[in-house]
Amino acid sequence: MSSRPDPARTFVAALAVHPVKSLRGVPVEAAHVRPEGLAGDRRWMLVDPAGDTLTARRVPQMLTMRATPRDGGGVLLERDGAAPLEVDVPDSSGHAEVTLTGAGAAAPASQDAHDWLSAALGRPVRLVHQSAPTRPVRAQDGGLAGDVVSFADAAPLLVATQASLTQLDAWIAAAARERGEDSPGPLPMERFRPNLVVGGDVTPFAEDGWTRLRIGHVELRFAEHCDRCVLTTTEPGTGRRGPEPIRTLAVHRKREGKTWFGVRMVPVTTGHVAVGDQVVVG
Repeated sequence: MSSRPDPARTFVAALAVHPVKSLRGVPVEAAHVRPEGLAGDRRWMLVDPAGDTLTARRVPQMLTMRATPRDGGGVLLERDGAAPLEVDVPDSSGHAEVTLTGAGAAAPASQDAHDWLSAALGRPVRLVHQSAPTRPVRAQDGGLAGDVVSFADAAPLLVATQASLTQLDAWIAAAARERGEDSPGPLPMERFRPNLVVGGDVTPFAEDGWTRLRIGHVELRFAEHCDRCVLTTTEPGTGRRGPEPIRTLAVHRKREGKTWFGVRMVPVTTGHVAVGDQVVVG
């Protein structure tokens, strides 16, 4: 019997957009796939006074804040204990030096945004916007000539499967029982920050072997497997850290000294995708 998924029963289970790199994002029912990723995904980021990128790897409190996309590319920033803040896309003529590889310069947001975020994190930060998505996808990350990416780590889209998370949850629960601990609840997919989750007729970690995905008129090309870091151990909403899922991934999904979950992909064609759309695996 073939292990290839049945395309009639393989579908988009979830979509998510993260407007500000390393802040919490939002689930969406539909999105437009652009060359650099989902429209509005990771077009903003926080930098320190030297222009270095801040992420939740270094600053877990970033995951206590949520960024919701607004029409026109702006964002709504929210956190407990503070009034929300609407931030408009800045004038592209503004200039803020950033050190993120390939990013060059970015446009700084308003001073209100800088102040709001600095107060939240207890350190001076600036919010900057990618005026034009011309940052190249590096060859070592699976990029080809002309491929571009937002402020995402490496490639335009991160894809995961519900089947893989279900298997990971089972491994975590089994290990807890062996240690005589209460079985923890399932991890939210948000821990892994994928843009697109595939559900349905998929075996756990089948995505490791995928080369292409087609969703309607949208085609995605495999770029690289996604190695996972301490960010996945950070609880969204609280910023608290624990040993999972890295502890369990290190047992079952470790190679080359790294742990792996999900794949990064590059759009070959662009267009509209929605939750429930059929996914054809190649």
